[in-house]
Amino acid sequence: MPGALSASRLPDERLSSALGWFSVGLGLAQLLAPRQVARVIGADERDATTSLTLRLLGGRELASGLGLLSKVHPAAWAWARVAGDALDLALVGRALASPRAQRERLLLFGAGVLGVACVDAYSARRLQREARDVASEGIAVQQAVTIARPPEEVYGFFRDFENLPRFFSHLESVQVVNGYSHWRTKGPLGSAIEWDAEIIEDWPGRLIIWRSVANADVPNQGFVQFRRVGADTEVEVELRYDPPAGKLGAIVAQLFGAAPGQQIATDLRRLKQVLETGEVLHSDASIHRGMHPARPSELSARISEQVRS
Repeated sequence: MPGALSASRLPDERLSSALGWFSVGLGLAQLLAPRQVARVIGADERDATTSLTLRLLGGRELASGLGLLSKVHPAAWAWARVAGDALDLALVGRALASPRAQRERLLLFGAGVLGVACVDAYSARRLQREARDVASEGIAVQQAVTIARPPEEVYGFFRDFENLPRFFSHLESVQVVNGYSHWRTKGPLGSAIEWDAEIIEDWPGRLIIWRSVANADVPNQGFVQFRRVGADTEVEVELRYDPPAGKLGAIVAQLFGAAPGQQIATDLRRLKQVLETGEVLHSDASIHRGMHPARPSELSARISEQVRS
C-alpha cells in the first residue's frame, strides 16, 4: 500500500508558500529600492556595483518566489533559493571589505541569511523527498472547485460520507460503521469493488485526510481541503490510488476512465450543483431522446423554478 498522506504534507506546502511570498517581497524590494536595501543591511549604498548586484539578486529572488508559488517542480525552485542564499553570503563577504560598511549590520544580516538558508535546505529536501514518494505511489489526481457556500456547510456535507454517492458518480454507497467507512463502487458489467477506509486527520471546516485500510482491493488515500474565499469555499481534492494488475486492474481502469482527473473534476462540479441548487442539473441532451430544439425541458424548468423559490 502506498505511504499514507500525513499531516506533515500540509505544513510542508505552507512552508513552501511562505518562502515563496518571502522571495517575492524581498525580490521586489531589491529590484525597486536597492540603495535602501543596502542601507538596511549595512552595505555601502553609494557603491554602484552593490546596487547592481542587489538588483540581480532581486530578480533571482522574484523568479524563485513565483516558481514556488506556482507549485510546479517546487523542489527545484527551493534548491534555487538555497543557491541564492550562497550568493547573498558572498555579497556580505564582499560588502565587509568596504571601508564604509557597517559591520555589525552586515554580520547580523549574514546570520539571518544563514538561518534562512537552513530553512530553505530543509524545505528543499522535504519537497524533493515528497516528489520521489509521489512518483512511486501510482496514480495521483488533484482537482478543485469553488462553491458559493461557507466552508463549514461544505465540510459538514462532505464529512457525512453517505452523501458522497450523490456527486461521486463512480460510488454506489458509503457506509460508516465503528469509525470506519465501507466504500462500494459500481464497476463495468455489474461488477463491484469494495474497501474499508479510515480517517487519519479531521480538522472541522478545514481538512479531511483518509486512507484505505490493509488488504483493500484498490489501495488509495487522499485529502479534501476547504479554503474560505470571501463568502465562498474552494474545495481541493487529491486522490491517489494504486490500480492492481490483472482482471481487477482492468476493471479499475474502466471505472476511472482514461482521464481520472477529468472524472474527479466532473464530480466536483456535481458537488457544486448539489450544494448551490439542491440538485445535479442534467444537460438537455441527457433528458430528451433523438433530435430536439436546443432549449431546457419543462422538467428542467420546473426544477429550476422550485430551487429559486
